[in-house]
Amino acid sequence: MSRLAFHPRGPVSASLNASKRWAVSAGIWGVGAGTAALFLLSVTPLVKREFLSKVPVLGPYYQDNTPASDKPF
Repeated sequence: MSRLAFHPRGPVSASLNASKRWAVSAGIWGVGAGTAALFLLSVTPLVKREFLSKVPVLGPYYQDNTPASDKPF
């Protein structure tokens, strides 16, 4: 017959174990939320000018090459 053994755990080790389990899920949700926000805000001129045009690979796609005379504002 097997014997049941009790291993006491401190509150620090219990919280570390729980945070390790939730860290991956929180990271995936965070990346997904950030990507969605960036996608939804990509039509905003401020986001295009300050963030997306400075990304190394995607920068030329988001740069505004419209002459100043053709811009209404």
